[in-house]
Amino acid sequence: MESRNNPDDVALSSQERLALWRIEAELRQDRRLARRMRHSVARPWLPPLVAALTCASLLLLVVGVLTSDSAVLWCLAALWPITLLLAFRMLRRPTGAADRTRP
Repeated sequence: MESRNNPDDVALSSQERLALWRIEAELRQDRRLARRMRHSVARPWLPPLVAALTCASLLLLVVGVLTSDSAVLWCLAALWPITLLLAFRMLRRPTGAADRTRP
């Protein structure tokens, strides 16, 4: 007996396969959907990068305050906005304003 939980074990009729093929063809042509799918791709590198940049920023902050070295403070001034930008990108919701249904 075939398991119904495994989609590979399901046999489709020719009409069902044709209907699925048409749906897939329409979805491939939908540029808005393709753009939303590209933006929803997981970025596994982003959280470790944000953590590393945050640690580097905090280290530069401490060293800059202790030494009052202008080069260290300028490095902090350059690194901190990048850290914030990537943190906001990581924390924002996966669905944006464009995904909301329009009336």
